[in-house]
Amino acid sequence: MSPLSSPFLKRPESAKPNPMAPRFIDVLVPVALDQTYSYRVPEGLSLAPGDLVSVPLGARGETMGVVWAENAAPNPRLHNRMKDVADKLDVPPLKTELRKFVDWVADYTLSPRGMVLRMALRMGEHLGPARERVGVRLVGPQPARMTPARARVLGLFADGLTRAKGDAVREAGVSAGVIDGLIDEGTLETVVLPGEPVTQPPDPDFRKPEFSLGQLAAADALRTTVDQGGYTVTLLDGVTGSGKTEVYFEGVAENIRHKRQTLILMPEIALTAQSLDRFTARFGTRPAEWHSQLTPRTRARTWAAVAANEVSVVVGARSALFLPYADLGLIVVDEEHDPAYKQEDGAHYHARDMAVVRGSVAKIPVLLASATPSVESEVNARRGRYKRIHLPERFGGAHLPMIEAIDMRREGPPRGRFIAPRLAEAVQIALERNEQALLFLNRRGYAPLTLCRACGFRLQCPNCDAWLVDHRFKRRLVCHHCGFAMPPPMECPNCHATESFAPIGPGVERLEQEAAELFPGARILVLSSDLVESMERLRAELDDVAQGRFDIVIGTQLVAKGHHFPKLNLVGIVDADLGLGNGDPRAAERTFQLLHQVVGRAGREEGRGVGFLQTHQPEHPVMKALILGDREAFYSSEIALREKTGYPPFGRLASLVITANDRHAAESYGRTLASAAPKNEQVRVLGPAEAPIAVVRGRHRFRVLVKAPRGFDLSAYLRAWLSAAPKPRGNVRLEVDVDPQSFF
Repeated sequence: MSPLSSPFLKRPESAKPNPMAPRFIDVLVPVALDQTYSYRVPEGLSLAPGDLVSVPLGARGETMGVVWAENAAPNPRLHNRMKDVADKLDVPPLKTELRKFVDWVADYTLSPRGMVLRMALRMGEHLGPARERVGVRLVGPQPARMTPARARVLGLFADGLTRAKGDAVREAGVSAGVIDGLIDEGTLETVVLPGEPVTQPPDPDFRKPEFSLGQLAAADALRTTVDQGGYTVTLLDGVTGSGKTEVYFEGVAENIRHKRQTLILMPEIALTAQSLDRFTARFGTRPAEWHSQLTPRTRARTWAAVAANEVSVVVGARSALFLPYADLGLIVVDEEHDPAYKQEDGAHYHARDMAVVRGSVAKIPVLLASATPSVESEVNARRGRYKRIHLPERFGGAHLPMIEAIDMRREGPPRGRFIAPRLAEAVQIALERNEQALLFLNRRGYAPLTLCRACGFRLQCPNCDAWLVDHRFKRRLVCHHCGFAMPPPMECPNCHATESFAPIGPGVERLEQEAAELFPGARILVLSSDLVESMERLRAELDDVAQGRFDIVIGTQLVAKGHHFPKLNLVGIVDADLGLGNGDPRAAERTFQLLHQVVGRAGREEGRGVGFLQTHQPEHPVMKALILGDREAFYSSEIALREKTGYPPFGRLASLVITANDRHAAESYGRTLASAAPKNEQVRVLGPAEAPIAVVRGRHRFRVLVKAPRGFDLSAYLRAWLSAAPKPRGNVRLEVDVDPQSFF
């Protein structure tokens, strides 16, 4: 076994290949390495690029890998040291398109190719023969002894059908022993049933929706795009409630008619529930799902079915982008603006951008859908790089919600309260009308800070530079960065005062307490990611809201996107300024998108929706754009500001985060790294500077920010820089994030 980088022996042009000479291949394994390894192919084993193989890899033993290329001229001095491929796995090979995609992602993000390959293979590690399903059918004469239970079984099987044993027990209302007895007597026999498919084929004509003229034109345009094929990117830009999902389903239906596979990406698992129900209503069956909540066996079966072209449509989180599709024909990125599409650990990639890349590599259409497009997609659409399909009106003639500002400087709530009187009055009116109200606060727990009233001591995480968040429902103080948790202390660790701790600021749990006091008798539900026990529970709660079983919903961003609540006509944003003061260059964009999406939950069916923004800065451009409903003005001003300052999409950014157990070690290496940056007039290297959250999980954090023009090959610059710079030593770690989305 030898690295690919070993020197090769060049074969003389006059030499003829020896048919008896050993054959060598290069294999990429899913570990944190950027190189392939060379192996000898045993005689009689047929292998080609893309085949999955089992190979020996040092102390790991046998490891799954992928044949990446032929190695026609390995160094002959290393022949005896090379190991043989152990076996070829009986699964479909990875297509050239996926292998090119893996190489592209690794090259762009500076991630080891093996780490990127792991995303395509990790769910395939549990592959194996499907669990055998046993069925029962009627074959012999009646038994010598007849009982009422046996009679029911024989009556059930009189139709000649084969049933699973468990189904027969349930349908006949008998015990398994009755079935076993009839099998022993030869009246029934067991047969092996065919494996259950992951999902049934969707019917593109199962239920065709009724469209408005605008929706019909949009659907026709998408069908044409899919029918023509080839690489294109289309931005489906529709206001909240305009029916974007039903419209892009028509593109999916056209792709199904072409007998090609479709990937629908969702930013969060929570969004898949209603989308799956809508898909089922439109196509008569559920699509295959792909997300972290699947069992290992289900993931393995789905992975294999996708590779074997037995699955037509996949709805999944960002990792679904790396599945080994047999014949991918369309990629849809729903809520394309959502920051959850950015993978923040391991290989740092943005699923929306990589979906566009995979569409380009596979030469297929890509559809991006959003009511509030990212500035990057908006600029691409304005400049003609992307097609745009616009849905400016809500479906069924519903009106967009009216938005009013509540100036907290003049009409804020009483001391110790967080719901302003005007918002409380609006909620009361909604309840009297038998309508629902949503109170939105993007802050989990009861209070973000707990301090001692006697000495001012603040409860802080011992591992991070962050305050502990009070979670009253769980009676725990929790760090949202490392997961540290502890029960509330009986006394102050600093001054030993008892009963002196006071919660500072509101979280959704504290808001629920206030709402219960203001609106006694109202049915209140809190929706927050830390309170979600399971996906099934979340789906049930969202369905309860849609059915009107709750009067007031209090939620974080979990309720902001994709949900349809027919009786919801009032939305109150309790702290509209929350996302504006963190120094993030995308703060204005994200605040606008989030608040626009939240308010867009109101008035989607009956009545006129109303949104209230509790803000201390109603004159801020984000608040003015929301209140006036002037989305174009916001995008124009934000785009002009980005262009002036050279921030994305008019410039490129990369974040180099240095962490270490010791602050001095992290800062020292950061300075060494920054000083080693190649001189280039187009590139600005800023830092190292202490990160906004300076300590996470006990590790000190410093950041070097790299800024370059849009057309600059930043990945190549970083690669040359890091290859020449001193490597981190000891417990110092370096993390590279090209196109960062988070600046904490």
